[in-house]
Amino acid sequence: MENWVLIFGMLAITYSIRYSLFAFPDLRFPPLIRQALHYVPTAVLTAIVVPVMFMPDGEHWQVSLDNAYLLAGLATIAIAALTRHLLATIGGGLLVFFLLRWALGQLPI
Repeated sequence: MENWVLIFGMLAITYSIRYSLFAFPDLRFPPLIRQALHYVPTAVLTAIVVPVMFMPDGEHWQVSLDNAYLLAGLATIAIAALTRHLLATIGGGLLVFFLLRWALGQLPI
C-alpha cells in the first residue's frame, strides 16, 4: 500500500508542476532564474552519466585503464571540447567506446 501512495504522490507532484506552466502562460521568470535554468540540462545529464563512468557495474568504483566507460567518457569530453559539434561528439564517443570494448575484450559477442 505504501508503494501506491508514493507512486500517486509523485504523479500528483509531477503533474502539478507540468500543468502549472500551461495554467499560467503569462508567467515570466526573473533574469537570474532564466540564466540558471540554462544549466539544468547539463546538470541532469552529468548526474546520469558520471556515475556510470566511474561505476559501470553499479556497485564498485572502477578508476582504472581497463574501464572502457571512463576512457570513452573522457574521450567524448575531449571530442566535444575540440569540435563543438553534437553529431561528431556522439559518433566519436560511440566509436571510441566500442573500439575500447573490443580492444579490452569486453564485447559480449
